[in-house]
Amino acid sequence: MSFLRHLSAFIDGLNKQILSLASWLCLFMVLVQFFVVVMRYVFGTGSIQFQEIILYMHGILFMIAAGGTLLTNDHVRVDIIYNNLSPRKQATIELIGCILFLLPFCGLVLYTSWNYVGQSWQIMEGSREPGGLQGVYLLKSFIPLFAILLGLQGISQSIKAWTVLNNVSDDGGAPAWK
Repeated sequence: MSFLRHLSAFIDGLNKQILSLASWLCLFMVLVQFFVVVMRYVFGTGSIQFQEIILYMHGILFMIAAGGTLLTNDHVRVDIIYNNLSPRKQATIELIGCILFLLPFCGLVLYTSWNYVGQSWQIMEGSREPGGLQGVYLLKSFIPLFAILLGLQGISQSIKAWTVLNNVSDDGGAPAWK
């Protein structure tokens, strides 16, 4: 069990670090957007490349932060019933949700995106817009990374739920993932 706890801690640490980097990316994205607005409305000029950079950063932000969002419990969850349950029942729901839904979803995304990303790399796919960025294949590379990071966090959440189910009595204490 000690190995699993260390694995969970490693995955959590990885996603925390990535979440920290994502927060800097978010700040940079806001600054670039501010620059685009100033260029458009003050100087009357625009740039397809800068607009695409913002879209790329937004997509990357979503894909790399998903695992960290699950870790920090900031994802969408229907809390009407869940919050009123005991820690053991919450852990049961968490474990079943990860095993039946989250991990298969991540596996499906990884499986289906592999050839999609590979084909994009083969042709070094670029923007369809004139003057756009020529790195669409780089952006698409984050799709399998999204599935891997989210899947790893799902494994970590499952380990923590399993630990709660095996070690915590129904005393009302907070689950390990909160």
